[in-house]
Amino acid sequence: MKDQAHLASNPADWSVVQTVDAVCAGDISAVEVTEAVLERIALRQPVLNCFIRIDTERALETASALDAARASGAKPGPLHGAVLAHKDMYYRAGLVSTCGSEIRRDFVPETTATVLKRLDTAGAVDVGTLNMSEFASGPTGHNLHHGDCHNPWNPEHITGGSSTGSGSAVGGRLVAGSLGSDTGGSVRLPAGICGAYGIKPTQGRVSRHGVMGLSFSLDNVGPIARSARDCARLLSVISGPDPLDTTALPVPVDDYEADLDAGVAGLRIAVPNTYYFDDIAPEISKALEAALDVYKSLGAKVVYVDLPHHDIIGALGNAVGSSEQCTLHDFWQRSCPEKYAPLIRARMQAGFGVSAVEYLSALHLRGTIARAVSDAALGDADVMFLPVLRFPVPTLAETNVGDGAGLHEILGSINHCTRPINYLGFPALTVPCAFSASGLPVAFQLAGPAFSERVLFRFAGAFEAANGLPDRTPDLP
Repeated sequence: MKDQAHLASNPADWSVVQTVDAVCAGDISAVEVTEAVLERIALRQPVLNCFIRIDTERALETASALDAARASGAKPGPLHGAVLAHKDMYYRAGLVSTCGSEIRRDFVPETTATVLKRLDTAGAVDVGTLNMSEFASGPTGHNLHHGDCHNPWNPEHITGGSSTGSGSAVGGRLVAGSLGSDTGGSVRLPAGICGAYGIKPTQGRVSRHGVMGLSFSLDNVGPIARSARDCARLLSVISGPDPLDTTALPVPVDDYEADLDAGVAGLRIAVPNTYYFDDIAPEISKALEAALDVYKSLGAKVVYVDLPHHDIIGALGNAVGSSEQCTLHDFWQRSCPEKYAPLIRARMQAGFGVSAVEYLSALHLRGTIARAVSDAALGDADVMFLPVLRFPVPTLAETNVGDGAGLHEILGSINHCTRPINYLGFPALTVPCAFSASGLPVAFQLAGPAFSERVLFRFAGAFEAANGLPDRTPDLP
């Protein structure tokens, strides 16, 4: 094993696909990979605080069973031996799921999320649950109850949220991949801010059965991983209809890995003239222009477009999201508001001020606005190109506003570029592209029309092959 170049490094540094290939080839066992990952977690968890629970015994038992199955000649699954961990809101029967909160600190579900069952069947090893913003309601990384999660590239900075632990654990090389959730950018923000790939699929692409809800009109399940191929493979496994979730649409699942090497010559990229690039920091603008130059060098054409309705999409999305959060949290908000962190309580209580007319109007307009934006941006283009953040990654201290006067301004600036996509229902994929002067990741989003995930991965694969990232890893134990 040691004389093979692709196995010379620590298995904890391998991608999902590298791990699966090595285990299936017999170059290493699933148990050996899992042991390496657990050792890495033990070293880096004290710095990053990205785990809420580490399931050492259960993970090793799963890995041992996978090795036994392979030895018996059983056909391996597409994730055979890959070690993953997930946001602590994916229910597994009999195990605590805190949802990042005090209220559910001891909650034990009786059901297992459909997506976890699909990952299990595909051969993944689940090593534990990951930190998150309380009840998935926060884009920074702060958590009053379980401790703040830290960015692997600089622990003083935010991870992005609400899938804080997912971004930190994948970017910090503690696990190869993770499931987050995305209601306003909660997969794409931590992926981009921590230097990983992350996709918010088309609304209804992935089952939400057995997953804590926040906003039933905007919630999405999506993976975070270290490469476009890893992300594509994870999405392929978890996608598709589910009899336990009527919102999971009966649309065939594409082979998301099929076009990763097809290139983008002749394809078109739409870049909005306004809103997403308003007040963008010069160094972020420069990095994104360089990314567009890579696409031009690969034969893609860049077109600039004007987008309708972005002066109201934010307010409409907030009306939907905050109303539905209040609906789900009404009992706790009234009976034990003191158990919420001040920031989370303030954000949720704002929804009580949204009238039924405002909420229903926002839902009623959603389809019309999504079609108008799609026609304007994607009628003559294959994907939209957007920032993830318009400024360098801020620190935890800079964004620790509690329920103060700057709450909505600061949080709104962080998810300015991600939140509209949830209201529109489009799929969107975060692609890391550079590092800022302060050494924190910079990323862009690729968005497309409904069920265009295969095209998004094609663009991501082309960029990754041509550009990659500077050869650096987080400076961690």
